[in-house]
Amino acid sequence: MSRRKNPKVSKSLSTQFAALKNLPPFFGLIWDTSKVLFIVNIVLRILKAAIPLAVLYVGKEIIDEVIRLIEVTDGAKEYLWTMVAIELGLALASEVLNRAIMLLDSLLGDLFANRSSVMLIRHAARLDLYQFEDPEFYDKLEMARRQTVGRTMLMSQVLAQLQDTITLLFLGAGLIMFSPWLLLILFLAVIPSFLGETHFNQHTYSLTRSWTPERRELDYLRFVGASDETAKEVKIFNLSDFLATRFKELSDRYYEANKKISVKRAWWGSLLSAIGSLAYYGAYVFIILQTTAGLITVGSLTFLAGSFRQMRGMLQGIMNRFSKIAEGSLYLQDLFDFLALEPTIRDKEKSVPIPTPIQEGFTFENVSFKYINSEKYAIRNLSFHLKKGEKLALVGENGAGKTTLVKLLARLYEPSEGRILLDGKDLREYQLLDLRKNIGIIFQDYIRFQMKASDNIAVGNIELNKDMPVITQAAEKSLADTVINDLPGQYEQVLGKRFNNGVELSGGQWQKVALARAYMREAQLLILDEPTSALDARAEHEVFIRFAELIEGKSAVLISHRFSTVRMADRILFLENGQLLELGSHEELMVKDGKYAELFNLQAAGYV
Repeated sequence: MSRRKNPKVSKSLSTQFAALKNLPPFFGLIWDTSKVLFIVNIVLRILKAAIPLAVLYVGKEIIDEVIRLIEVTDGAKEYLWTMVAIELGLALASEVLNRAIMLLDSLLGDLFANRSSVMLIRHAARLDLYQFEDPEFYDKLEMARRQTVGRTMLMSQVLAQLQDTITLLFLGAGLIMFSPWLLLILFLAVIPSFLGETHFNQHTYSLTRSWTPERRELDYLRFVGASDETAKEVKIFNLSDFLATRFKELSDRYYEANKKISVKRAWWGSLLSAIGSLAYYGAYVFIILQTTAGLITVGSLTFLAGSFRQMRGMLQGIMNRFSKIAEGSLYLQDLFDFLALEPTIRDKEKSVPIPTPIQEGFTFENVSFKYINSEKYAIRNLSFHLKKGEKLALVGENGAGKTTLVKLLARLYEPSEGRILLDGKDLREYQLLDLRKNIGIIFQDYIRFQMKASDNIAVGNIELNKDMPVITQAAEKSLADTVINDLPGQYEQVLGKRFNNGVELSGGQWQKVALARAYMREAQLLILDEPTSALDARAEHEVFIRFAELIEGKSAVLISHRFSTVRMADRILFLENGQLLELGSHEELMVKDGKYAELFNLQAAGYV
């Protein structure tokens, strides 16, 4: 594998400090998630931070009192038992606080993961369709998605860092009173290990970030290799070995790259930790010598040794955790980068609602469009008028630009050149949400939601997902009621096989359910982009006749490869290479004897 370099990732310590700027907005999100849980968590951690020093001090008093009582055989033991009782109380309090903090971390972490996932879903819905067709965007989306759950651990780490820092200050005060040199030795003991962890954390982050496309491919191969959606093709084409081999090759390359870093990290980590241990035991020897010389009591020995040991462990933990926090903050940038993405298709400041009813219709004026990173125009210099109440059929070979035209009409894309008018006003002058509410559209690649039948229909107007009369009426219009009424749970039946008790439908049955979505809203323009391709010719013909009857007075755009169905439209627009080739009624185009008449006669001959 060629060596990868990410120019955006620095391996310097300054990068880690710079990444900490992500923590304030991160905790702002946590604060907004639950102010009460956050405040209680902080208060409990401050209380917990004071316990280690109190326990060490009480332990010192117990040891000194025991030694005193040994020397004075008839001394009173009330103070001793009082100290023992206090130590027991501190131990119990520590355990209770630990449990409470773990509970609050868990609850707050779950709430934040849920909230950030909701933010991700809602923000993704705001973005433009073209962004979802960009591989770099998918990398950003994948990295952001990983942060919604992975960063809940970051919250616990930062709060633990705060708690340990407070404890460290308490313990440090005790050491300074005895000998400031112990603090200096302490820092010298942990800094080498800290620098090592910082260095290798940066390498790990760089590797993980640069491998995002490959890790996304690994996830895709896992899905394709073991999914109900791909099982037929995997079996019939015997793809399992191909997919498994591809996964193994890619995962092995990632393993080898990661192994190099892990081995170096383990080796240097062991060496630097050994240096820290030697420094610790040097300080321990110094304390022992002070005790044997009679300069401090045995209780003070246990207090100082315990303080030094705990401070060493905490300081090392704080420094190592800093590396993890900084690493987590670097990853957190991925979430904020995604949330900072803005759509280009959005409302203007003084956008207006769609006219109700539409008076003139839609007009394409010299509209051209090409996809990002493509030199070829999908639509080129297209001009036509879709009249109010007109049924327009789009015809053309695959790749002619039919679906692109529909997406432009629904303002899922913006024209690269030219403009689209509605009642004489540029489509960009209208409120985007209102425009889409007035357009009912079913694409040929509609989604088969693994949900209840009622929910599958209600997605056409999800605000009415509890309005069963509207849902059943939409099902009746699309003939989906003939399918749903035969299901065990009818409208409550879960469709698809992903969940327990789910029922799978045939392609034609699914299409009737999907068509019902178009009838869920009182749209002024209805678009059917080959949603009946799984139906036979007779069934499709019946669906379109019913469709034409039910939308009387409304505008409609129909896309179908079956010319027997297309001929029912008022006019037919024939596209070729994204350009308007012919436009007229079925009769007019047959008289013209052009490309439409040629393809119509070819298809008709197939039924003879």
